[in-house]
Amino acid sequence: MFPLPAPMRAALDAAHEAAAAGEVPVGAVVMREGAIVAVAGNAPRRLQDPTAHAEIRAIRAAAQALGRDRLEDCDLWVTLEPCAMCAGAIAHARIARLYYGALDPKGGAVEHGPRFFAQPTCHHRPEIYSGIGDGEAADLLRGFFAARR
Repeated sequence: MFPLPAPMRAALDAAHEAAAAGEVPVGAVVMREGAIVAVAGNAPRRLQDPTAHAEIRAIRAAAQALGRDRLEDCDLWVTLEPCAMCAGAIAHARIARLYYGALDPKGGAVEHGPRFFAQPTCHHRPEIYSGIGDGEAADLLRGFFAARR
């Protein structure tokens, strides 16, 4: 087994922080030219904002940091397959590459559900790489939900 790439490690750290705050443990990182631009964890409950998914928060922070709305030279690393809302944000931000860990058969929209990027109405499709850190990401999610049942 090989070590996780640094951006996925940072995303998993953000997911652990989200879990410690009582949020669903998902973390996201935006990278540009090999440097981390933004890191965020899920925070819908804390921020009382249903759109405060890790991906949305990381994209917003990166856009602010870079001073632009298009992130076409950026990559997004996330611990869980993005939902339809987040996939839409990824397309609108023009993210170049999407890397994610665990699959989400219930709420995912990349390989599951609507398969957002495969739709003819999707105006931008990032390169997609899945399964990176999927074991740790899935274990974190399972443990989080098992503790609440």
